[in-house]
Amino acid sequence: MPRKGMMGHFFSSKSSSSSISHGSSPSSASLYAPASRFSSDVAMDRTLATAEAMITKWNPDISSFAKVTSLFYENRREARDFIKCVTDLQKSMHFLVMEDSSSEKLVRSQNLMETAMKRLQKEFYQILSMNRAHLDPESVSARSSRDSTRSSTSDDDEDDGSKDEIRIAGESITEVENVSTIAMEDLRSIAECMISSGYGKECVTIYKIIRKSIVDEGIYKLGVEKFSSSQIHKMDWDALELKINNWLKSVKIAVKTLFNGERILCDHVFATSESIKESCFTEISREGAQILFGFPEIVARSGKKSPEKIFRTLDMYTAISSHWQEIESIFSFKSTSVVLSQSVNSLIKLGESVRTMMAEFESAIQKDASKSAVASGGVHQLTVHVMDYLSLLADYSNVLVDILDGYPPLAKSSLPESYFDSSDSDESPVPAISLRFAWLILVLLCKLDGKSNHYKDVSLAYLFLANNLQHVINKVRTSNVQYLLGDGWVTKHESKVKQFAANYERLGREK
Repeated sequence: MPRKGMMGHFFSSKSSSSSISHGSSPSSASLYAPASRFSSDVAMDRTLATAEAMITKWNPDISSFAKVTSLFYENRREARDFIKCVTDLQKSMHFLVMEDSSSEKLVRSQNLMETAMKRLQKEFYQILSMNRAHLDPESVSARSSRDSTRSSTSDDDEDDGSKDEIRIAGESITEVENVSTIAMEDLRSIAECMISSGYGKECVTIYKIIRKSIVDEGIYKLGVEKFSSSQIHKMDWDALELKINNWLKSVKIAVKTLFNGERILCDHVFATSESIKESCFTEISREGAQILFGFPEIVARSGKKSPEKIFRTLDMYTAISSHWQEIESIFSFKSTSVVLSQSVNSLIKLGESVRTMMAEFESAIQKDASKSAVASGGVHQLTVHVMDYLSLLADYSNVLVDILDGYPPLAKSSLPESYFDSSDSDESPVPAISLRFAWLILVLLCKLDGKSNHYKDVSLAYLFLANNLQHVINKVRTSNVQYLLGDGWVTKHESKVKQFAANYERLGREK
């Protein structure tokens, strides 16, 4: 409600004499109102004069100096004064609106504010454009890690030459970091000023355009491409494997540097507005992130699921799962939840592919049709192939635990009695991954038992079983398979080797 009438009442002589004539003391409000109004007018005039001088000086429309010079680059102290003038001007405008919305001073202030916002808009654009190298995601995301690295390096560990090299490199890094820090602070002060003045849209539009181009360029440089399912399906495996290998190299950089650095910068510049912060980061990063994390799902759907391709599939699963905490933190906004959903979908499809490939591997063991007996009861090629495969597979036990847990269920009763250590019980069930590895080895041993029938000499059949089981045990001992099966498994199967060897010797003596 306008206060003009109230102020007029304070200046009325009739009102004042009336109060005195009744013998009452004048109220503090009526006593000091004229002085307060005078003080406000003086302060208002001073604020307008200061703002007009500063804003006019940096108005590119009337000053050739202001047209070619950057305020924040030329004189950062004056830049801070400029921001303060705008802030004071804004406060004065709020006061003028309450006092007299048709005031000439308010119109004058509004014109000054528009001029100031154009100047700040230009400065914001210039800082973002001129500091692309210093505000690239790698520089922004690496600042804290560089600080911790420098603080942990001891001078006592280096000779004089190394110290000089480290000092020069450190000075160079520090200079880059200082430029980066200054630019980030300037962007933040401009953004806060423009947003609080009601010009946030102009500021945000500039930020989104420039920073999205940087993220898109980063994705392009990493070699991350957008593929359709049909494109992937038509690729031969060698070509697809090259794409997968490139993706594996790119995903770590994209998470730890590209998207992490962009989130840090966005959070800093728009620290005062959660909604603007979210809007900017989402528009800048969502498209590139969905392309990045959508690639594994497309590959998993491609139909290329032969057992040999399981390792690249596990590599992609590991790449996402090992960075999950960072992915979840970076894309924590509600509007970026589609990125998390895409990542989860990729993990699900990759997991399904792994399980399919393991089932295909089991089937391949059972279907092995080679009938020729290995000379002298030696190690069969199937044994070598299966154990090499399982040894490599065991290196992925961390992710296989998640992938195989409860799918498909494999009852412990499917295995021969005492296949595992006798200490196992219903109270301490064997993990699904251990059951799966034990089962695949059992399938192999059963197949080998059948192949031993190809020997006409029974003693050689026992030698064949002894040599092949010993090879299995050796591969278990020298790989992570041992940790999945346990020492009890090894001990039990070593006793079987001794039995096969004893039978071979006994039958040999009987000849």
